[in-house]
Amino acid sequence: MDMNTKEVLKKKILDTQESVRDFEMYSKKVEDEELAMLFKDFAEECGYQASKLQEVLKRLD
Repeated sequence: MDMNTKEVLKKKILDTQESVRDFEMYSKKVEDEELAMLFKDFAEECGYQASKLQEVLKRLD
């Protein structure tokens, strides 16, 4: 299946948002504080990526 640019962006936004949720959930479930903080950092980074992808998508609309 060929995907156009908007479809690719939408898929990656959803994927990245799901990663945010996963990392946030993992940060609350692990007992190791260092690992929990690492997961929180990853969630924040993924949130930033999702935000940047949203900006690109808005420019294309």
